[in-house]
Amino acid sequence: MREFIVEADGGSRGNPGPAGYGAVVIDAATGETLAEAAEFLGTVTNNVAEYRGLLAGLRAARELDPTARVHVRMDSKLVVEQMSGRWKIKHPGMKPLAMEASRVFPPGQVTYEWIPRERNKHADRLANEAMDRGAAGAPPATGTTPGTAPEPAAAAAGPAAASAAAPVAGPGAGTTASATDPAAEVPATATPAEDTGTAEADHRAARTVAASATAPTAATTAPTPSVGWGSAPDLGAPATFVLLRHGETPLTPQKRFSGSGGSDPSLSGTGREQAERVAAALARRGTIQAIVSSPLARTRETAGIVAARLGLEVGIDDGLRETDFGAWEGLTFAEVHERHPEDLAAWLASPDAEPTGGGESFAATAVRIAAARDRLIEAYAGRTVLLVTHVTPIKTLVRLALNAPAESLFRMELSAASLSVVAYYADGNASVRLLNDTAHLR
Repeated sequence: MREFIVEADGGSRGNPGPAGYGAVVIDAATGETLAEAAEFLGTVTNNVAEYRGLLAGLRAARELDPTARVHVRMDSKLVVEQMSGRWKIKHPGMKPLAMEASRVFPPGQVTYEWIPRERNKHADRLANEAMDRGAAGAPPATGTTPGTAPEPAAAAAGPAAASAAAPVAGPGAGTTASATDPAAEVPATATPAEDTGTAEADHRAARTVAASATAPTAATTAPTPSVGWGSAPDLGAPATFVLLRHGETPLTPQKRFSGSGGSDPSLSGTGREQAERVAAALARRGTIQAIVSSPLARTRETAGIVAARLGLEVGIDDGLRETDFGAWEGLTFAEVHERHPEDLAAWLASPDAEPTGGGESFAATAVRIAAARDRLIEAYAGRTVLLVTHVTPIKTLVRLALNAPAESLFRMELSAASLSVVAYYADGNASVRLLNDTAHLR
């Protein structure tokens, strides 16, 4: 059985704005480019253009061999996760496009992989060339490229779909970076998702691809704010994590390592006072809908004080516990440097290095925290939840949201009883809204 790689991309200069897609079919065994497809779409959004690129690539692959196995590679996290079945498709304009794409090949014959934008340069170039043609005055394509014929599903869907299906002989379009790229490759024109006006426009564009017999129509919607400036109503409210570091323990002012493998200290008197202050501040805000805590004593005690003030129960998630610092538990940085200088140097230099005595590396911590994050996003989708946890988990959640390198953990200050906030959107984007706020303690 032949194996093809389909690389596809789509973009919009304005979102919505002049848009195009590009797709390429590659022989998996030889690396040879077998077909290219590109089209200027007129005015649509990034997500519509990305799905149109996917459709074009799949249809071009089917023309070459309908029995082939196909591996799709795209830099759109949204499309990859939706087509893989891991994310629900809530946007009404995306559902017909995803359904059409799923019908090009039989189930199980196509797999999907997210790749960074820099590995999707061929399709990106094609899409940008298509948008350049549109900027030069070329009309949106409404039929197949001369010398090619649409495959049956495309022909039944109408001229616009047939045009998307036809591979072209030369270079054609490309895209701006995907708005859902987890590597934060988000250009100025990209958004986390479409707004309510865009939903109808995308729905019209989807119907054009899936069932209409007319040429593609221009979307007439306004852009939404970029990531960090607002939530897209059509994706629903984000899962918002209000991240509370526990109050002080007797070890905190001494700056001693205090992880999950040590004495598990309780709050000091100062720590309990800090917890009361943050509880009062959160009560005034009135936005917390649930509370989840690390299992360690200092976090459970902090969470209990807040929960009593807010009238909520406290859930426990073991994934929120602090890193295990091994033989360094209870020691100051200077004491660790004196006793274990080589291990400390390695730990500072690499996230894969473990503390002396079989502690937990920052890399292992990040894997655990990411799993807890995903679990809690699913459990509290659209809600605001207070996570009472520790320095490393909070810094890790912020680092992952920003796609920052591991060494950024050493460049963040996080005070006892401080508040940070990260919002997670349904399209995979994250927005850091607050870091190390201690105003409630003053």
